[in-house]
Amino acid sequence: MVTQPVQQTSPTFVGMPKFPVAAREALANTQQRTNLHNATHTIREKRAAVVGEVDDWEALRVAGAEAKDEALHHLGDYLEQLEESLTARGATVHWARDAAEANRIVIDIARAKEVDEVVKVKSMATQEIELNEALEEAGIHAWETDLAELIVQLFGDRPSHILVPAIHRNRTEIRDVFLRQMGEFGRPAPADLTDDPARLAEAARLHLREKFLRAKVAVSGANFAIADTGTLVVVESEGNGRMCLTLPETLISVVGIEKVLPTWDDLSPMLQLLPRSSTGERMNPYTTMWSGVHDGDGPQEVHVILLDNGRTHVLADSVGRQALRCIRCSACLNVCPVYERTGGHAYGSVYPGPIGAVLNPQLRGTASEVDQSLPYASSLCGACFDACPVRINIPELLVELRGTVAEQGGHRAESAAMKAAAWVLSDPRRLAVAQRGATTAGRLIGKRTIRKVPGLGAWTDARDVPTPPKETFRQWWAREHGDGTTTQRAADPGGRADGIPTSNDGTEPGGER
Repeated sequence: MVTQPVQQTSPTFVGMPKFPVAAREALANTQQRTNLHNATHTIREKRAAVVGEVDDWEALRVAGAEAKDEALHHLGDYLEQLEESLTARGATVHWARDAAEANRIVIDIARAKEVDEVVKVKSMATQEIELNEALEEAGIHAWETDLAELIVQLFGDRPSHILVPAIHRNRTEIRDVFLRQMGEFGRPAPADLTDDPARLAEAARLHLREKFLRAKVAVSGANFAIADTGTLVVVESEGNGRMCLTLPETLISVVGIEKVLPTWDDLSPMLQLLPRSSTGERMNPYTTMWSGVHDGDGPQEVHVILLDNGRTHVLADSVGRQALRCIRCSACLNVCPVYERTGGHAYGSVYPGPIGAVLNPQLRGTASEVDQSLPYASSLCGACFDACPVRINIPELLVELRGTVAEQGGHRAESAAMKAAAWVLSDPRRLAVAQRGATTAGRLIGKRTIRKVPGLGAWTDARDVPTPPKETFRQWWAREHGDGTTTQRAADPGGRADGIPTSNDGTEPGGER
């Protein structure tokens, strides 16, 4: 069992752009921004309605947070108890330090079963370790059976939302990719397919049915793992997960070590918090639980891979470990103004939005430029904390990570710019000189937008620089209200900054010193 922090070794998504570049591309995609706005606002409204029905939602949040904290504070003990409970019920438990070990275990099991395909339940842990790509390299095809994940797979795309991976696609796009791609992956879509949601779901069912019936090996994750009973829990909305969890002969579950809960009673608040926060429902349509192997019912060989992949490194941080409470509900994404405008691809990971902005740098470290930039991908408005069902203080973590990036020498250009700004703003004479320079530049530039500034690097890759004004407020005041006042130049030792009008008795217009 892994009990000490380990170095993160799993790869990041191949070809994923840096956050500022991807964010700029997303802002230019008006269709994607419209899709994101409509979807997140719809989920947000549904969530508000069902949360409002709970007598004491805050008490429920506290109960969820306390259950997760209890597990995290004694994680080694509860993981050992989980292993014992699973083993007693016929499951085989594997420990994976990183992505490479987890992928190797899955591939070895699949090869032992002599299969060239597996069916998959939607799982963020398997996306995190890039299991599909590893299986393809080993000659084993992984079929995504969740409708949204199937859509993403057919597009050759990446998920952009924790709950709704294809949130950036609309119905017309989905119909077109079904018609174009389904035949290459098995049963083709009907030629007369429309973009009606019911017809699209029917086409997906027909496409997947034969895969469910012939698959000998399935791969899943788990929403929760109960230590005292050895029970794994998957919640879903479509029923495809239950098909994967019951029909194949062999089931492999890849479970992050932070998914453990101490007791069966701790599951109760989670099953109230999760559906309300994720889909805006009182309960999930399908909640599947299994504990090892059952004679004559379900898979007769069950493997559980307990995945570290940087989690013990996060656990070692007394402040940062609260990020491991996350139950992957996506509530923070749906209220985040940054996510709504950029989408999930900009975050360079399976974990987008506010939770991704803190979890990715914690799991992977802040050595790369994208992980250095993620803690800054927030307005610190605090909406994510208010929405989080297990009370993760994401703004606090963002500030802490920004400090870590600064201490490690990241964002040197930004740090230099802030020091320069402090030097200018701390002296009225220096400010006056800077203002004169800015207004001169504003008159020269005119109405043109500044797209790029040498030396600012990635900062201007995602932002337009405001055009300097042709006149400062102080200059405007002196011009509009000059009667009865004296404008003194910054060079005058007895005066104020350039353009500040003072009255004859030395007081400023509109009030006393």
